[in-house]
Amino acid sequence: MFYFDEINGKKILRSDLLNAEHFFTTRESFIKTKEPEFEKTATKNITEITNYLGVKNLISPNQTHTSNVQIVCGDKKDYPDTDGLILTDKDNAIFLNFADCTPVIIYDKEHNIGAVSHAGWRGTAGNIAAKTVKKMTTVFASDPENLIAVIGPAISMCCYNVGKDVFEKLKATVKDFEGLYEIRNGEIFVDLKGINKRQLEECGVKKIDVCPYCTVCDNDMFFSYRKENATTNRHSAVLKLK
Repeated sequence: MFYFDEINGKKILRSDLLNAEHFFTTRESFIKTKEPEFEKTATKNITEITNYLGVKNLISPNQTHTSNVQIVCGDKKDYPDTDGLILTDKDNAIFLNFADCTPVIIYDKEHNIGAVSHAGWRGTAGNIAAKTVKKMTTVFASDPENLIAVIGPAISMCCYNVGKDVFEKLKATVKDFEGLYEIRNGEIFVDLKGINKRQLEECGVKKIDVCPYCTVCDNDMFFSYRKENATTNRHSAVLKLK
């Protein structure tokens, strides 16, 4: 179940399923923008969150809507063309940025490693959540049944209409597409959060919490690229290991 918490009086969102330090920032606590009038606030929020977490660095990749997953290496901060990061050390934290796309946090309690993946429709079509799990199992011997996944705020099926080409690409990523789309007035609406959940389930992950918030419907709390005319403001998924 998801619930709101605060850092220095600014709202964040957490899941009670995951006991590693994690949260999703909101419009109050955002740390990513390209809009000059918001840069000062974002910088202040970064400092507050870094201090709150007690880490040396907040590391974020250069997201380009790929399904590429990398492992964080020490204090290295440069991860080009990367939409999934796996964290193995306790000195740093990672974050990825979103404004309608689906955030997926995955945690392995047994090995104390975790990951954040950015699943827009391209990342979802590229099975980035499942690829992240596969990398964790291949490199670190994670057992999918022991993994915990938290799917954060994103555009929901109520608001996410796509063309037939995108629909077919998303449909091809899972064995069972039942319940993951609707046809309304001739338009196709898909459930990106649900598709990522189904992908995780089909690769063996059993413990999954899915956020009920829609970035369009709940635009007072989260940013929406679609609703806000291609805003560069982003909310973020943040992860620090125990």
